[in-house]
Amino acid sequence: MCLAVPGKILSIDDNALYSKDARVDFGGTFKKVNLSFVPEAVCGDYVLVHAGMAISIIDENEALETIKLLKETIENEIY
Repeated sequence: MCLAVPGKILSIDDNALYSKDARVDFGGTFKKVNLSFVPEAVCGDYVLVHAGMAISIIDENEALETIKLLKETIENEIY
């Protein structure tokens, strides 16, 4: 099973030699994410991230609802 997690792009580093990278906020956890699959992404966008790669840009409301459901799942220990 694969899992993609939504996060918000905080900053973009497009000076990288081979790829465009972003600093993404996953509810207080910040990670470097590759934007090669979504080069049109801009700061403030929500992206779905799988294995360190942003695979799509998603609607803010959808992202926030998914984050809420993930938090509830973790809090309730539903697997």
